[in-house]
Amino acid sequence: MGEDPNDARPEHAPPKLDLNKPGPGDEPPADRPPADRPPAGSGETVMIRPARGGTPRDATPADAVPADAAPRDAAPRDAVPGEAAPADAPPRDATPADAAPRDPAPPQATPTGSFRLPAPAPGAGGAAPWEAPPQNGGSTGTAASAAPAGSFGPADPSGTSGSGFGPADSSGTAASAAAPAGSFGPADPSGSGFGPADSSGTAGSGFGPPSGGFGGGFGAGAGGPYGHGQAPAAAPGWAGAGTLPPPPSAPPGSGPGGGGGQGESRPLQAVAVGLLNLSCLGLGYVLLRQWIGAAVCWAATAALLLLALPADADGVPLGVLVGYGAVLLAAAADGARRGLRASLSVGAAARRLVLPLAVVLLAVPAGGAVAYGSARDEAREEAFQQSLLARLATADALVKAKEGSRFEVAESDYTTALDTYEKLALDHPGSRAAKLVPERLDAYVTSVSKPYADKKYCDAVDPLKHLRGLPDTVDAKVLGDRADGFDEPLAQSLYECGAGELGRDSTAAAHEAFTELAATFPESVYVGRTEKLVGDGLRKAAAPLSDGSASDPCATTEEVRTRRSGVAGLKGYELSGPVADADRAIQKGVFSCGTKQFRDEEYSDAVKTMDQYAKDYPKSPQTAHARTISIAAQIADHEPAAGKKLPSATVPGGSRMPMVVSNDGKDAVELLYTGPVTGKITLRACGTCTNYGGIRGAVDPDAKPCGGASSKYPKATLQLPAGTYHFLQRRAGGGFAVAGETKSSKAEIEPGYTYTNCLYVTSGL
Repeated sequence: MGEDPNDARPEHAPPKLDLNKPGPGDEPPADRPPADRPPAGSGETVMIRPARGGTPRDATPADAVPADAAPRDAAPRDAVPGEAAPADAPPRDATPADAAPRDPAPPQATPTGSFRLPAPAPGAGGAAPWEAPPQNGGSTGTAASAAPAGSFGPADPSGTSGSGFGPADSSGTAASAAAPAGSFGPADPSGSGFGPADSSGTAGSGFGPPSGGFGGGFGAGAGGPYGHGQAPAAAPGWAGAGTLPPPPSAPPGSGPGGGGGQGESRPLQAVAVGLLNLSCLGLGYVLLRQWIGAAVCWAATAALLLLALPADADGVPLGVLVGYGAVLLAAAADGARRGLRASLSVGAAARRLVLPLAVVLLAVPAGGAVAYGSARDEAREEAFQQSLLARLATADALVKAKEGSRFEVAESDYTTALDTYEKLALDHPGSRAAKLVPERLDAYVTSVSKPYADKKYCDAVDPLKHLRGLPDTVDAKVLGDRADGFDEPLAQSLYECGAGELGRDSTAAAHEAFTELAATFPESVYVGRTEKLVGDGLRKAAAPLSDGSASDPCATTEEVRTRRSGVAGLKGYELSGPVADADRAIQKGVFSCGTKQFRDEEYSDAVKTMDQYAKDYPKSPQTAHARTISIAAQIADHEPAAGKKLPSATVPGGSRMPMVVSNDGKDAVELLYTGPVTGKITLRACGTCTNYGGIRGAVDPDAKPCGGASSKYPKATLQLPAGTYHFLQRRAGGGFAVAGETKSSKAEIEPGYTYTNCLYVTSGL
């Protein structure tokens, strides 16, 4: 229990008298039993408290005198109150000559702030005046009556009870001669210690409040408990019983919640209260019964929980955490300040548990932070898993949307989806999305290969090539064996696609598929099937040309020629037989085409066809005939009558008539003829010849073509069977002749005659 430091005696208190030695006239009365005296050698703590509303304890009245000095206003017993002492009276602080030497020891301060008075010397006999009388009573004395009311002074030796404090004499009666009621003064030897004097002058036995006047102390007065001027009834020996006053329940100024600043400093208690406030529950304020602070802590924690729960991937905003942390730290600091000197309303055993409990309760915020962190991590993991599943769903949607589309249109989306599958499987192997990748890859393969399942073989070629090439682009651990087994479907698709294109007369597309088939799967059975298919198809196409049954040999020839060219370009196939057969058919087809064109009076086309035939097949038996048809077509193009009959492939027999042809022109000339026989000759230019007509006709009107010496003209002789012939001369150009200039003529060749034909040029100059 901590006492107020004001309980100590004033620093200026006078030296104590050696009250164990009786002074003159202080012998105890003979009738006082020895048992009434306190035992020698005892020590006691004296606590002097002022009466409520009374003079402060450390205030010394102006007329007060030291306790061990003679009372300043003490008088002999026969002195009249109010009269002054004689002039020859000894000084107030004089010591009688027979008094024992005084060597008082200084009071000793206690840890609680009070003072412990020293014990009397051994063998002194009697109780020390500051010792408490026996527990259940004591002798009374008479207070000094000469002291003014309300003053401190020594009691006289009369033993009459007074109203002040004074040393008791040997008789146990307090000095009362000069102490009126209500004053404090030393008791005379008859008194039993220090005590208040009542109005009757009788000193109280022991320690206690005065019964009235100055010195109303910690006793129950008329006004109630601990009132003015009367000891509490529940404390026997307090007022008149000679016991110590009951200790205060708490240091002055302290109480629940502290704040007075006058209690003992308790650092560990302050730490405990601060830690309790750090528990997020405001328990430090609850312990101090500071309900407003506790409510603030509860509100802050509730707000944090509302913002934080349920935990999500983003967590609590940093500003909220900083603000809440500031609130906790402020609450901890304030709680520690308040708890430093606070008196807790719990028992001693509970107080010993406060600090350990505060440390243990720190697990609440720590555990909450750990639990929230775990929940937040779970939320983040869930959000991450959902993002991966969303990526997977996006890839699935791409695959689903392009199912059945042409691969060249869907290829980019397919590639994007496949790349997503691979990254999910490789980068996040333990995720839920990665565990679904194998299933999605199976669906991917099914979607991409759908054209093959639908027997759209040309559309299936590119998707199957894509699937077959997946091992080159996708990790083997992700792909597994899903790319196996696509060789046969791809070979079949290439074959079927080529066959279909052949049936649609799309030879180029067919041959493209067949070429890729032989290059990719040279050992496939579909290569052999392709050889048979292509060879048979080519022979079938050329058959009408071979047997001459083609209704349009020109068109058929072109078709067979195109097919034959494609077949010949196929690599990896043995198709030489069908190609040779096609070549022979094409040769026949070309000749048939030229013949048909001549008969159809398409002379220009017939000329081209037959000239090309003669060029392509110079060793063919029909080459000569093709040339004659071409010559006849050229003449017929200028003289349609020459095309009435197709030149014969054979030479007629019988006699032939010579026809000498001379060139009387400055340019070379070509002469074409057709009739029973068909042919052409070319005559060189005549260097000395001139054109006829114009100036030459005016100078030499009698000039005739080829009229000069025969030897000057280039000549050629034709042997012609009898018949009608059509001629066409065509100048090479030069001089006054125009290149390609032609002139047609007709002649009858009869048997037995010789014919001449002079070729010349006329002009207007």
